[in-house]
Amino acid sequence: MKRPNFFILGAPKCGTTSFYFWLKTHPNVYLSPLKEPDFFNTDDRTCKVSSLDEYEALFKEATDAHRVVGEGSVWYLFSREAVPRILQYSPNARFLVLIRNPVEMAPSLHWQELYSGNEDVTDFWTAWQLQDKRAQGERIPETCVEPKRLQYGAACKLGEQLERLFDQVDRDHVLVLVLDDIRKDPGKEYLKALEFLTLPDDGRQEFTVYNPAKAFRSQTLRKGIRKAAEKAMWLKQTLHLPWSFGLFGRLKQANTVIRPRPPLEDWVRQELIAYFKEDMLRLGRLLERDFSNWLI
Repeated sequence: MKRPNFFILGAPKCGTTSFYFWLKTHPNVYLSPLKEPDFFNTDDRTCKVSSLDEYEALFKEATDAHRVVGEGSVWYLFSREAVPRILQYSPNARFLVLIRNPVEMAPSLHWQELYSGNEDVTDFWTAWQLQDKRAQGERIPETCVEPKRLQYGAACKLGEQLERLFDQVDRDHVLVLVLDDIRKDPGKEYLKALEFLTLPDDGRQEFTVYNPAKAFRSQTLRKGIRKAAEKAMWLKQTLHLPWSFGLFGRLKQANTVIRPRPPLEDWVRQELIAYFKEDMLRLGRLLERDFSNWLI
């Protein structure tokens, strides 16, 4: 079996899903068929595989033609345990990190957590103000699997997270791409990733956007599907059953509609700019890049 040597670390809502699917079809790349196994972030409650054998089974189809073997779990960057555990498992691993303006990322993440069922407060600013209480274990939704994901401020401080990553990994083993650049010229950023991975150009010309902002048609049906899936997952892990969860995915997809998140009011944007300013400046220093346009 070929061990993983490449990891998309995150961050969430920064274009990671699109990059995962773009790279997945490259003839020299094998990515886990289970997106986001969350195996190495043991400080997170969302692990989808329970053992090393189960994790490595995700890569059993990789062949000698696959020079790059890996996976993408977007909360690895936020985790304090994931990168050290990955390096212990795969010392020469390469890492792809995608980032974006945190003022855009925070409400987008809230919208995603609302869709996933982790969040139950529909108004972003109200959820933002609940962070302190939730850090103390208060006002946690019954359906919330991982309360840390409701800490939108901490989750979107990408400068702090990237600095921690650079303290642990040689910079030549890390590629950081910015969502602004991906939106402007996805082909150029894709070729940067291939060069970083020492892979030939596969001639990709189409760059479909995956995981756009979306919502549920029916919240009642969403809750029913989620509860059934949680019970099935518990049975699978308890009884070690080889079940597929494709049915739940199809039901969830049928109940989904593409729906852009509501725009931020200007005063909320200014509050977020003030909150993230120092971290954005830190990010700029780390990457030797000017992000002053994010402060407007």
